[in-house]
Amino acid sequence: MQNEEGKMVDLYVPRNSATNRIIIAKDHASVQINIGHLDENGLYDGHFTTFALSGFVRAQGDADSSLDRLWQKRKAEIKQ
Repeated sequence: MQNEEGKMVDLYVPRNSATNRIIIAKDHASVQINIGHLDENGLYDGHFTTFALSGFVRAQGDADSSLDRLWQKRKAEIKQ
């Protein structure tokens, strides 16, 4: 939920995984990975993109391909 200024005011924002399922609080095998953005010189510019992988995706062995697919899609959006 957002207030009049457009700021998030919810106490809990559920995370979505690579499968677009909501990661529940009891999923202790889930991970959240931050990937740093680089400038044209290959140096970290202080920005990052966060991805969440559920325990189900990790158990199936699809975490690396899911992360690669999500990053390729996001990279095109941010033009990196």
